[in-house]
Amino acid sequence: MKRFKYPIHGFITIIKKDKNYLLHLLTAIVVISAGILFGISKIEWLVIILLIALVLSFEAINTAVEYVVDLVTDEYKPLAKRAKDTAALSVLVISIAAGIIGLIIFIPYIFK
Repeated sequence: MKRFKYPIHGFITIIKKDKNYLLHLLTAIVVISAGILFGISKIEWLVIILLIALVLSFEAINTAVEYVVDLVTDEYKPLAKRAKDTAALSVLVISIAAGIIGLIIFIPYIFK
């Protein structure tokens, strides 16, 4: 059980400090609710769960990169900005992919 202490602390920290993570978490709750409402298939659930896990993980990694960069330097440095921007890009890419896949899954249910 000791090993779960650190991820739980990380979750509490990110919920308190990162509004983007909270937004992704709320979006996940909406998507899960829609999945229940529409009765999506087992395969669709697998895809949705994987995408939610990826988006939340990428956002957590992005936040960790930001913390490390801020730990290394307090002053503006172009290389630090590039590290943060690149980490943020990874979240954007997976979020766009998740959104597109979500539309592909849910639009047929909406129009039924």
